[in-house]
Amino acid sequence: MTKSSIVSNALTVDVEDYFQVAAFDKQIMPANWDSMPVRVQHNTMRLLDLFDQHQAKATFFMLGWVAERYPQLVQEIQRRGHELASHGYAHAKATEQTPEQFFQDVHRAKLLLEDISGQAVTGYRAPSFSIGKQNEWAFTELKRAGYQYSSSTYPIKHDLYGTPDWPQQPYLRAEGIWECPMPVLSLMGRQWPIAGGGYFRLLPYWLSKKLIQRYQLQDQSPYMFYFHPWEIDPEQPRIAGAPLKSNFRHYVNLKKMEAKLCLMLQDFNWQTLSKVYQPLFQR
Repeated sequence: MTKSSIVSNALTVDVEDYFQVAAFDKQIMPANWDSMPVRVQHNTMRLLDLFDQHQAKATFFMLGWVAERYPQLVQEIQRRGHELASHGYAHAKATEQTPEQFFQDVHRAKLLLEDISGQAVTGYRAPSFSIGKQNEWAFTELKRAGYQYSSSTYPIKHDLYGTPDWPQQPYLRAEGIWECPMPVLSLMGRQWPIAGGGYFRLLPYWLSKKLIQRYQLQDQSPYMFYFHPWEIDPEQPRIAGAPLKSNFRHYVNLKKMEAKLCLMLQDFNWQTLSKVYQPLFQR
């Protein structure tokens, strides 16, 4: 299967820094973020260069906190022809907010990104895929804030998130917003996570490639990949005091990520989420 024979898939980047991840939210409070060495701008610029080299376009789900401090990064993403989308303002899980708090966070981020870029921001992704059965009200608040689509659910079983019995393909919610779940592979009677992130860093690239190709054949639909700028940064400062599981999830194979990412950019065609799913959104 050659790159030219494969339909375009959705490439997505959750733009947050290493100290803002959920794995370390007990070690570093948002009040301390401004005192941390920031690496997100450099790492995201590196990704923009890699994407240019491979003629890949992506959707950048950008944290409002980052956009507010680095507006030139927002503008550079836009200048290079990528899609800007929202990751909320303060990287707070939807499950840990009231409906009004959630609305204020996602609305603030949307207005901020639109003010910096001069373009409408229509997409949103919840930190840690934190929308599920216990807070379906989040879709109502996203619609109220003016979003057209969300990519905030992962239909797997996971200790931190997951909606295994929810749809596995993009669908229009009753609230009037499209939900684009992360891809899973149905194999041996269960759903396997194949969307990127730590799973992609953990597995050898040949296996990830094989799973993606199998998904494309099995589901006859585009694939969506996600990761973070800090995942190509093995020199990032280490966070002290985190649990062993959190350390493993965050730091596993950081040194190998950029090379694996380049192989994936080379082997598959990549476009923004909106462009890949545009035929659905126009229905």
